[in-house]
Amino acid sequence: MAIPIKNAEAIARMRETCAIAATVLQRLREAVQPGITTFDLEELARKTMAAYGARSACYRYPSSTPGVRPFPAHACISVNDEVVHGIPDIRRILRPGDIVSLDIVVEYNGYIGDNATTVALAPIAPRTAELLRVTREALDLGIAQAIPGNRIGDISETIQRHVEKHGFGVVREMVGHGVGRTMHEEPQIPNFADRKKTRTDIIRPGMTLAIEPMINQGTWRTKVSPDGWTILAADGAPSAHYEHTVLTTETTPEILTIPKP
Repeated sequence: MAIPIKNAEAIARMRETCAIAATVLQRLREAVQPGITTFDLEELARKTMAAYGARSACYRYPSSTPGVRPFPAHACISVNDEVVHGIPDIRRILRPGDIVSLDIVVEYNGYIGDNATTVALAPIAPRTAELLRVTREALDLGIAQAIPGNRIGDISETIQRHVEKHGFGVVREMVGHGVGRTMHEEPQIPNFADRKKTRTDIIRPGMTLAIEPMINQGTWRTKVSPDGWTILAADGAPSAHYEHTVLTTETTPEILTIPKP
């Protein structure tokens, strides 16, 4: 399938939606502290979205697995070895030494904004601190590849090369993606080299891409929680996740998920 190219009106709406998504994420990041529950963060996300007249694109999102209920929360909050899609829980109290992935996907005015970050509650182990640093660096390096004439695979290979150079595991089962009127558009954007899927996708101006390294401290392998949603590192080691929605332009990429002033 062709990768959607956004016109000027769609880009303007994407900028607005992504700014809201980034503002919600910033509020959650600022609220993370020992003693707070992941459900407290969920409530903050829900109320902040509502204050902007936006809604969560995650809430009630259908599962592709038969028998699994739609996603029951407005934010994905994943702790320690939870890679993505963690379900907030009033019983999950954050403590020093935890790392917390916050993933916010907002729908506003017909378009989607998607972004994520991982927050550390000090003190954390040096290797885990390195995991967060390298994952964030991988996101920046991947974004820098989103220029006309490059291919989607250049983003993927750059992320994988940087991550594996430091001895971390690149998650295979979950990938980045195009984003626009729906949460998941073409193209898929793996964080690892997959020449069959990505080498033929040439980057052109007007694409809006959710680039999101999901990196494990140990093995790249994952497993699914009994809740049917939460993805966990198979070996129980910590996992980090960072994400921006990016617009490709005639020159350098533009990060759209910047908080509202």
